[in-house]
Amino acid sequence: MPESVASLPLLHRPRSWRPRAQVWLCVAATLVAFPALAHNVSATDGNFIEAVRGVAIGPFMYLGAKHIVTGVDHLLYLVGVVFFLARPRDVVLYVTLFTLGHSLTLVTGVLSGLTVNAYLIDAIIGFSIVYKAFENMGGFDRTGVAIDTRAAVFVFGLCHGMGLAGKFAGFAMDEEGLVANIVSFNVGVEAGQIVALAFILLLLLRWRQSEAFGRHAFGANTVLMTGGFMLVGFQLTGYVTS
Repeated sequence: MPESVASLPLLHRPRSWRPRAQVWLCVAATLVAFPALAHNVSATDGNFIEAVRGVAIGPFMYLGAKHIVTGVDHLLYLVGVVFFLARPRDVVLYVTLFTLGHSLTLVTGVLSGLTVNAYLIDAIIGFSIVYKAFENMGGFDRTGVAIDTRAAVFVFGLCHGMGLAGKFAGFAMDEEGLVANIVSFNVGVEAGQIVALAFILLLLLRWRQSEAFGRHAFGANTVLMTGGFMLVGFQLTGYVTS
């Protein structure tokens, strides 16, 4: 079971947390940049995907890696997932569960022609960030709600993959080489995720070694939750007005 803010030493628990100016600057930057960078496929990349004829393994692996390292919503969720994970086997377990879910719906969704409402599925993805931040802040511990964190990571992985599969449904992709291309894209996604995750873990490891981690863990997850709520609001607004 992952730890939470509630499991930190008593002196490090945020009894009356007061966000500093730096935190509010991070929140402001999140509000401006988050919707534009969330789990999307650019028009340029979309045009390329539709223009490809036959198998293009290298380009699709590149697009997959590019998607993950620029997908702020995906990265923020990963930050939430590994925020308190200290043992390597726990990191591998939770990231593997997320990867399996993400890969399953991405590949099968594209090959089956799955169509989902992009706004609603992206709102769920935003909610996954809110959920994970709330869990990290000890919210479920305080309310007495018991949730299987492993199952939750897998289910939200399914949602993340379904969101991207829905994006592909809007492109007229060449049937020849479709399987190889979408599998290559997924391999690129997972390769990019490994690189991004390694960077995230290095930063978290360095931060955990300082006393500031206990003092600011609650604030960091507040920023995560803010980003999640912003994405939910942005996507639901798009759904209502579309």
